Amino acid sequence: MKKLQYIFAFVLLNISFLAASAQPQKSRLQGNSRTATTKKSGGAAQVGGNRAELMFPTAVDVPEEVVWRRDIYRTIDLTEAGNAALYYPTTPIGKQVNLFTLLFQLINQGKIAVYRYNTDGLEKFTPENRMHFKEMLDRYTIPYEASGNTIKVDAVDIPSNEVLSYYVKESSYYDQNTATYHSRVTALCPVLHRADEFSIDPSKYPLFWVKYDDISTYLSGHTLMVSDLNNAAEMSMADFFATNKYKGKIYMTTNMQGKTLQEYCPTDSLLNQEQARIEKEMKDFEAHIWAEPVDSVELARQDSIAQAEASKPKKGLFGRRSSKKSDSTASKKTTEKKAKSSSAAPRVSVRRQRH
Repeated sequence: MKKLQYIFAFVLLNISFLAASAQPQKSRLQGNSRTATTKKSGGAAQVGGNRAELMFPTAVDVPEEVVWRRDIYRTIDLTEAGNAALYYPTTPIGKQVNLFTLLFQLINQGKIAVYRYNTDGLEKFTPENRMHFKEMLDRYTIPYEASGNTIKVDAVDIPSNEVLSYYVKESSYYDQNTATYHSRVTALCPVLHRADEFSIDPSKYPLFWVKYDDISTYLSGHTLMVSDLNNAAEMSMADFFATNKYKGKIYMTTNMQGKTLQEYCPTDSLLNQEQARIEKEMKDFEAHIWAEPVDSVELARQDSIAQAEASKPKKGLFGRRSSKKSDSTASKKTTEKKAKSSSAAPRVSVRRQRH
């Protein structure tokens, strides 16, 4: 009897061991990381952030070591039809909010960090450059009520209707480890358009820089309407940026001199030409990424060769030259004959003089 009990206990022990080992490794790792993060943070806000990251996974970060990368800054005008999805609704309608209202709420709740916009226009994600929520409210005269450490801002006082544009930093790179080409947003800066007492045209006030990786998790949980013809067509804010649905013009690139396009393009025509040139460079690199490396000089040379080949006269039917080509060939032969006859005369005269 005791022998049977031992055998039964041994079987149960093996079954429990097999059930534990059959648990997916990824789930166990997620559970361990979630527990460790909760212990480390010790706050409810961090636990909510981890839950959001698990529910809405986002793309991987830009690799630190790549063979090629180009950083470009664009300005997104929300008054354009392609970008209007980020602007409406200006005031929250239930759970529907626009991009700036969502960012504003996340800052007030302490879920994301924002950083000051400096005079050079470059983002500096350092602890010294971090901007606190109250500092932003005071700087741009946004009404609020403070009660201890709690700050309350009414929905009607959020200046989402005045944020008419965004500065976006893109990083396009080639990842040699996966042999893939990517172009993704790395930073955002909302721009406030506000008219003062002494000017008719509104002035632009860049509010702050925010890391896209810090907000991508929350963007995945909010949808926006992307079609005026089909109101059921929706897309998450994260997918809107991941698929580059926005339309923006280049105003600066990462360069050694730190200059914007307007600083070395004094006229609008030169600015448009420079923007088109940079856009073409990006398209050319992506188009030739799977072939041999081709730089802009080589592309220009190939274009000139192609243009020269296109300007040559084409053959006619049955392999014969066209009439223009035949005429030019005939005239060329006539000229050669005349030249030969003219050059032959002195030789004949010289021979006669020798005799």
